[in-house]
Amino acid sequence: MTRIVRLSDVAKAAGVSQGTASNVFNRPDIVRKEVRERVEAAARELGYAGPDPKGRLLRAGKVNAIGVATAEPLSYFFEDPFARVLMAGIASACDMQGAGISLVSAANEEKLAWNIQSAIVDGFVLFCVEGGNRLVELTRDRKLPFVALGLEHEDASVSMVGIDDRAGAAAIAGHVADLGHRRLAILSLQLVDGRTGLVTDAEIASAIYHNSRYRIEGYRAGLAERGIAAAGVPVYETENDRISVDAALASLFASPEPPTALLCMSDRIALFALEWLAARGIAVPGTVSVAGFDGVPEGLLSNPPLTTMAQPIAEIGRMAVQSIFEDAGEPRHLRLDVSLTIRGSTAPPPAA
Repeated sequence: MTRIVRLSDVAKAAGVSQGTASNVFNRPDIVRKEVRERVEAAARELGYAGPDPKGRLLRAGKVNAIGVATAEPLSYFFEDPFARVLMAGIASACDMQGAGISLVSAANEEKLAWNIQSAIVDGFVLFCVEGGNRLVELTRDRKLPFVALGLEHEDASVSMVGIDDRAGAAAIAGHVADLGHRRLAILSLQLVDGRTGLVTDAEIASAIYHNSRYRIEGYRAGLAERGIAAAGVPVYETENDRISVDAALASLFASPEPPTALLCMSDRIALFALEWLAARGIAVPGTVSVAGFDGVPEGLLSNPPLTTMAQPIAEIGRMAVQSIFEDAGEPRHLRLDVSLTIRGSTAPPPAA
């Protein structure tokens, strides 16, 4: 086996102390030129690449970097429109601090645990899209500051940044109902892992992803205020992807009385719905109104532009980073306001 060359070996070969050799690599300006050249020559001859930056950073106590962690594949950070805007907010806050970003992800739990344990960061922003409880558990073990986004349950011991999902959903459902719609359907984000399709009240009540359940409860509350019973509004669970959204729409529009309005739990679902409807010549909003939730930039560019409940997505990212750098050892719960953005995808229903 090849022996690892250490700094002490370089110092011995160059005839200097280990402290002097260390200064050559870390503080070269305080070392005389002839000594520096002698140490560098010894390092080249021995094949020494330099000190381990990980060890140096850990000894310093701060690395000036934020870890952004999720149990989703790394592609999630780039493919999902919500994640892209959130990352822009995180990056903006890190730029203000002169800090870097480390993306932490893995396709299986074993690698995720290793990646979180080995990440050289000062704290973590957790994307609790999937496996949020496990992310929190693993991150606690690092004993570093962390902030959870979209955690599956309320936890007073965990710093969180988010919105009032119920109130936002109630407001946009009220907008659609006030236009006169009485045949509606909800296209939901996942309530549990690995399931899609029409869900029952019992399945909604037992959802492990509380944000999805809260939004359904909000939709139903907003509709109930206008005299629309939950029993008449089907809820289809999707995986926030084209395949499951298309399947839900195919089922809904096979009905003799299809919905005249869709309440989509994410803008991504809504954008897939707009494409599906356009491909079949179903006019939006002439025949069907479509309402999203998030406020991603793509919604402004869709045809027609998407009505949505806009979250301050980038601000959520900035606040999460700020909470880490300003960590005082006490959990912080920050709830930001949402705003109803009415565009061209919603209108009164067609005449009977």
